[in-house]
Amino acid sequence: MKPRRVARAKTANPLRANPKRAAAPTGALPSRDELLAFLSGQPAPNGAKPATRVTKRDVARAFNVKGEDKSALKALLKSLETEGAIVRGRKVLARQGALPAMVVAEIVERDRDGELIARPVEWDGPGEAPRILVRRPRLRRESAPAPGIGARALMRVELDPDAGPRDPAYGGRVVKLLERARGRVLGVYRELDNGAGRALPVEKRGAARELFIPQGLSDGAQEGELVALELLREGRFGQPSARVVERLGSVASERAVSLIALAAHAIPHVFPQAALTEAEAARPATMADREDWRALPLVTIDPPDAKDHDDAVHAAPDSDPANPGGFVLTVAIADVAYYVRAGSTLDREAETRGNSVYFPDRVVPMLPERISNDLCSLKAGEDRPALAVRMILGANGRKRRHTFHRVMMRSAAKLSYEQAQAAIDGHADETTEPLLKVALEPLYAAHRAIKLERAERDPLDLDLPERKLILDSDGKLVGVRWPERLEAHRLIEEFMILANVAAAETLEAAQSPLIYRAHDAPSPEKVGELSNFLATLGVKLAKGERMRPAHFNRVLSKMKGEPAEALVNEVVLRAQSQAEYTNENYGHFGLNLRRYAHFTSPIRRYADLIVHRALIRALRLGAGGLEETSAKALAAVAERISAAERRAMAAERETMDRLIAAHMVDQVGARFVARITGVTRVGLFVRLRDTGADGFIPAASLGADYYRFEEASRSLVGSRSGETFRLGDTVEVRLLEAAPFAGALRFEMLSEGGKRGARAKKERRR
Repeated sequence: MKPRRVARAKTANPLRANPKRAAAPTGALPSRDELLAFLSGQPAPNGAKPATRVTKRDVARAFNVKGEDKSALKALLKSLETEGAIVRGRKVLARQGALPAMVVAEIVERDRDGELIARPVEWDGPGEAPRILVRRPRLRRESAPAPGIGARALMRVELDPDAGPRDPAYGGRVVKLLERARGRVLGVYRELDNGAGRALPVEKRGAARELFIPQGLSDGAQEGELVALELLREGRFGQPSARVVERLGSVASERAVSLIALAAHAIPHVFPQAALTEAEAARPATMADREDWRALPLVTIDPPDAKDHDDAVHAAPDSDPANPGGFVLTVAIADVAYYVRAGSTLDREAETRGNSVYFPDRVVPMLPERISNDLCSLKAGEDRPALAVRMILGANGRKRRHTFHRVMMRSAAKLSYEQAQAAIDGHADETTEPLLKVALEPLYAAHRAIKLERAERDPLDLDLPERKLILDSDGKLVGVRWPERLEAHRLIEEFMILANVAAAETLEAAQSPLIYRAHDAPSPEKVGELSNFLATLGVKLAKGERMRPAHFNRVLSKMKGEPAEALVNEVVLRAQSQAEYTNENYGHFGLNLRRYAHFTSPIRRYADLIVHRALIRALRLGAGGLEETSAKALAAVAERISAAERRAMAAERETMDRLIAAHMVDQVGARFVARITGVTRVGLFVRLRDTGADGFIPAASLGADYYRFEEASRSLVGSRSGETFRLGDTVEVRLLEAAPFAGALRFEMLSEGGKRGARAKKERRR
């Protein structure tokens, strides 16, 4: 896929316009276009070529910028970064959506002509990583690098101006092989009669060609085992071969399907014995340095199948006459920091994992069950240590003040969301009936006040239903459910947000180091793309001004109840930046908050454990506080746990795809109603209406016409017929192939596309 280009008005450069400055020996500032061209891999006007990793110093040298002009160059780079035209890593600069001149790439497949295709190993740009055509050496020589599928190589690449819509956007030559055909691949082993074997790769990308395992190179692998493979040299058109280097366990049943994601993403799921021993040796906390809150009727409200309960809540009307209609809201969180001390084996393992990972068939916890499901789980009727925040709310839902306390609590009840909601709706059971007046009704009353504050704050209000896979006792998918989002869910969510804000405010006031949960505003490029697409629906999104969640909420409100409502929610979500953990605060765009930190789930998120330790230290609440640390060390921790979070999300998503693909193997040939959820030059992504299953329709299979990609309308348009398939269209498809281990589905389009002229008239009538 070619990098997206967003046209921008050129801005006058006073330093370039000044002839005296231009003639100065220190050189002139580069223009915006010259700078972007240089970062894309093109030489500077003086012939200087960009290095593999371009820094500000490289830019200054290439354009001969010296002395006071360096400040102006810094300002120019900052403005380009602010507008999203370039991205900055650790001292490294790159053009947004473009590859540098030198890149580390992995050879992933051969095209139909037998040519090797590579993709960059690291890609932070929009959409899928671009493909690179691996060009042959100009001269045949013995020393020329000879890459094969699975190899990693340092490549010199350049944008191919003549590439067609379906061609690789870049071409490049191998400078040096980094891993000579030794890429590690995961596959499911299948035995052959002659003692040899074959392996089905578990990745969707790279055409996922079957691998041949020669006799004697299977390492004793058995039928249905997940294996790690090392690719061997292959002939130009021969079947690729590999040898087994590690046996990872059987995935013969659906119950073990999550093992594939664990291995593919290198997620640690077996605790070292030292960590287990440390957890088993832990003893229940005592009342030392704690307040006794065991008489307070705190309750836990969680999903019905939750095994750990790390938050409990309580609300009561505020008796202070100066706060009429106000509430005292308490959120108590399991005191994990008491059991998991900094530098311990448990702590090191928790940091490595970063977070718990939730699969439909299993949970991979951040902490051993002795901690997560026992000592730190706020079980009903049992004494548990907690770190609690007591917040005073006004009748308008605004937090007036708060205090943190280290306490011993005793949960009055373990409730599910459905159970709590049923009680409020007049269907109390024997557990909730005694709690209605003392616990549940005050909680819902406090939530009604908080909703007033939320409406005024106006955070991003996306409506994205979450699906839940229903498995039988063998781990086989038997159904897909779309649980209703209840007020009980929103109540707990808003209470947790308030507690998280209180934690961030307290630590900032104490000038304590902390890890923020930050969410940046969407880039101008993404806003521009979204605005262009919404225009095709007759919806206007303000551009050229500072974006706020309210801008998106107005669009979402306008589309409420419309056929394209779900689509617009999805495209608005895709336009947003990804939230991350950082030691530098730049606010939370989605929640429309100036400061925010994660405090409420230390059992399953390492960031929350850091915040707990920081609070204990800052407020002198006893043992288990944060040790002396530098901003640099905290930044490194934040970077690692952000990566762990992204890893977990990918693993969870892929496992759901694999379970659904396995479920649909017996439905090959069946017809389904679907919606187009993605449009690229090479085809359409579709999502089935009933199950939410995602699949792909290659553009080449749409018909005899040639379909060109139109980015503004996010559609494929037939060059001769004008037949158009656009993002959001409801279509009928037929399942052609289901690959369970890769989690991939391939469909055939049965619906005719809309006619461009008719579609345009329809949009104008809107």
